[in-house]
Amino acid sequence: MSITAAEVNKLRKQTGAGMMDCKKALQEAEGNMEKAVEILRLKGQKVAAKRSDREASEGAILSAISADGKTGVVLSLNCETDFVAKNADFISVAQTLLDLAIAEGCENKESILALNFPGSDITVADKIVEETGKIGERIEIGDLQMAKGDTVAAYIHPGNRLATVVGFSGDVNEGVGRDVAMQAAAMAPVAVDEASIPADLVEKEKAISKDLAIQEGKPADLAEKIAIGRLNKWYKEVTLVNQPFIKDNKQTVAKYVASECPGAAVSSFCRVALG
Repeated sequence: MSITAAEVNKLRKQTGAGMMDCKKALQEAEGNMEKAVEILRLKGQKVAAKRSDREASEGAILSAISADGKTGVVLSLNCETDFVAKNADFISVAQTLLDLAIAEGCENKESILALNFPGSDITVADKIVEETGKIGERIEIGDLQMAKGDTVAAYIHPGNRLATVVGFSGDVNEGVGRDVAMQAAAMAPVAVDEASIPADLVEKEKAISKDLAIQEGKPADLAEKIAIGRLNKWYKEVTLVNQPFIKDNKQTVAKYVASECPGAAVSSFCRVALG
């Protein structure tokens, strides 16, 4: 049957698919717009399946804070190439997902997939499949993390390849909040403090340190003490509050926050990066 340019354009605006794809879908659907949309979605599913073995190592990472200033979310929307990652429409989808995550209180990527994508009648999971079909690359939510506090600060490194959110107990001004969020981005801590480091990670680090001491010729009992000493040094490197503050390495992050905002302290953080 004859399909008009206006019909093709309408379907293209509705789905974002290519002109020829829209024309073929309308022809297959015999002009039925809803059926044509479904055909394009099915095509997207086929593309997604075809590209499921491809590595989505590029993407856009964004962070933002809720209106009450007490919750922050970092979200990574991944794709295959840097070209797609910089595309305005791709970043817009990532921003919409981030806004949805904040509005609905999503704490991880699994919790957002079943929600309806804003302005549509499909789920986020289906929207990602749809985007895969439209763009022709594997698209996925790489990570979604949340941090909470009496005050929350967010930071996005230029280029959207790294973002952080830090939660504080007590009131923290914007400058201090941004400083600590940037610290978390630059220094890649693994935990807020010693107590919040996973036990298996501590044991692994201690075992490595002890093994190194033994390889250096130290007896087992001395190697154990050396391992504990090295572990304490490691804590200062990988815990956010104990790291030397990047703008003044004579004080720790904890002391910087306490001196600038009495009564406040870092309580949580999340950091997401590509690669």
